[in-house]
Amino acid sequence: MRNWLEQIGQFMLFIGQFFRSLLRRPLDGLETLRQTHEIGSKSLLLVGISGLSIGMVLAMQTSSTLARFGGRGLLPSMIAVAVLREIGPIITALVVSGRVGAGIAAQLGSMRVTEQIDAMEVAALYPFGYLVRTRILACLIALPILTIYADFLALMGGYVIMFFQQNISLKLYFSSAIRFIDLQTVLPAVAKTAIFGFIIGSIATFTGYYTRHGTRGVGQSAMIAVVLSSLFVIVADVLLVKLTLILFG
Repeated sequence: MRNWLEQIGQFMLFIGQFFRSLLRRPLDGLETLRQTHEIGSKSLLLVGISGLSIGMVLAMQTSSTLARFGGRGLLPSMIAVAVLREIGPIITALVVSGRVGAGIAAQLGSMRVTEQIDAMEVAALYPFGYLVRTRILACLIALPILTIYADFLALMGGYVIMFFQQNISLKLYFSSAIRFIDLQTVLPAVAKTAIFGFIIGSIATFTGYYTRHGTRGVGQSAMIAVVLSSLFVIVADVLLVKLTLILFG
């Protein structure tokens, strides 16, 4: 219990250091863009396949159910609301936490155990800003973009299934899908993915930045980063959904 409390306290100090670092110049904008590209572009295929599969599965699973109640015409709207409000953001965050979280933790952990971070500190190069701040900001930027990308492919996946089942046109499908969609549906769902990005980036960089016990610790840091970031993303999603319902009804 004492070790867990120490880790929590150290993590809170780590978060405080990150917010203080935002006031420190330079902000390493080019490195932040490079990390955003690294996180975003290398996740496109995995996130795209996940989003497309989600839309196809939703269409196949719910089509017969809605048909029993004469509501098959509502299928595009159901897919759109389910994907945009909840399924798209949470699945994207979990996929990214598995790929990006482990990569960041392993990369920083390797630099820690090989004393590269110590060398940067000795040289007064401010490694926290270059290694930690840039990666957290990159996750904040990349997650909403990846979520929008996954949502679009999920809608296209639903259209593919409906095209083969009902021969529906693309125009009719999307006009039906956006019937019950407004800014109060889209904006909170996209905004919370930025919080998911902060959770993933902060946990991954924390576990990697403070890796110990040599190369064995690198593997442990990567595993812990994936487990904790996925867990806290799910817990945060529960809280954010409740907050969204309170604020937007």
